[in-house]
Amino acid sequence: MELLVNGARTYCYTGGKALDPAKPTVVFIHGVLNDHSVWILQSRYLANHGFNVLAVDLPGHARSAGEAPSSVEEAAGFIAALLDAAGVPRAALVGHSWGSLIALEAAARLKDRVTHAVLVGTAYPMKVSPALIESSLNEPEKALRMVNVFSRSTLAAPPSALGPGTWVYGAGMALGRRVLRSNPEVNVFHRGFVACDRYANGEAAMQALTCPVLFVLGALDQMTQARAAKTLIDTGKAAGKRVQVVTLPVGHHQMTETPDATLFAIRDFLRA
Repeated sequence: MELLVNGARTYCYTGGKALDPAKPTVVFIHGVLNDHSVWILQSRYLANHGFNVLAVDLPGHARSAGEAPSSVEEAAGFIAALLDAAGVPRAALVGHSWGSLIALEAAARLKDRVTHAVLVGTAYPMKVSPALIESSLNEPEKALRMVNVFSRSTLAAPPSALGPGTWVYGAGMALGRRVLRSNPEVNVFHRGFVACDRYANGEAAMQALTCPVLFVLGALDQMTQARAAKTLIDTGKAAGKRVQVVTLPVGHHQMTETPDATLFAIRDFLRA
């Protein structure tokens, strides 16, 4: 479906279902140089099992117009505007990588409007190597290759992801190229990495949120190593938040490398 958010056309994948005010809503937020399609299994399943789904393309990415966010805070403001545009009073936020920081910041701002926060492949601080930041600006194809090597712990997805034997490295390269070329005005690759690298409000956001939070981490993740989430986890526990941690034996793209386990962790957390 398409919504008008902050005056710009915004695409959300709904799993083929119309929004039902009687159902709980889940907003899926992608990471750098991704789009709604990275959530294809999880969003489609939940849309057919009792939830409204809004798997969004962030502004300036893929099928959404508008100015691409230059900070986590700016993107969090967009999520608030998205809920207003959709007429959704409360929602769960599920974010991957950069999207996890956006979900965290939005949950802290929106307080009781957010029922659950799910942070997949998260870290704080989410520092990006200077080499990747420089390459994403001046040699994006090189940076894209680096990211797709560092992000993967397998070369073929299991059957329930994109199909038996899918070459996930090739699929990741194709998606990254498509998203990058979807916005000829802005290098969304570089802008997203800089936004991750500069975000400094993670601990304060964790203390401010009012909902339970689930961390879904990859034991083999080289982009956002599982131990790099410890600051947020410890901050949440010290502040008395309801914190749950699931660690999977994969890399940075849990949604395609362990699609079922990632889905079931999210599903069970949302239903609890």
